[in-house]
Amino acid sequence: VQLQASGGGLVQAGGSLRLSCVASGRAFSSYAVAWFRQAPGKEREFVAALYWSTYYEDSVKGRFTISRDNAKNTVSLQMNSLKPEDTAVYYCAARYVVGPSAPTAVILSSPHQYGQWGQGTQVTVSS
Repeated sequence: VQLQASGGGLVQAGGSLRLSCVASGRAFSSYAVAWFRQAPGKEREFVAALYWSTYYEDSVKGRFTISRDNAKNTVSLQMNSLKPEDTAVYYCAARYVVGPSAPTAVILSSPHQYGQWGQGTQVTVSS
């Protein structure tokens, strides 16, 4: 699949944004999906992932929600109570899942486990 992310922007602290990622291609439901982010000068870090279960990085738990609509080939990230430290370029990613078992949280949280990436969308949270 190919991924196209959108929805970033500038928001004040405490505000909300919803990121969307549209996938082209077939069998989207067979892909685990995730969001990662990368701030200037830092490595890309895990934010949230979804296959059979959802997984979140600790700092976004309770504030961010990942969801997917397989009929529309989309994955979304609802971000509430945004903080300045959430400022980064956000990337959606997808990993084709082979076999009857779901990938573990360790696998789903590693950027090296994903073969498909969107182009990134900037999120800036002002204080």
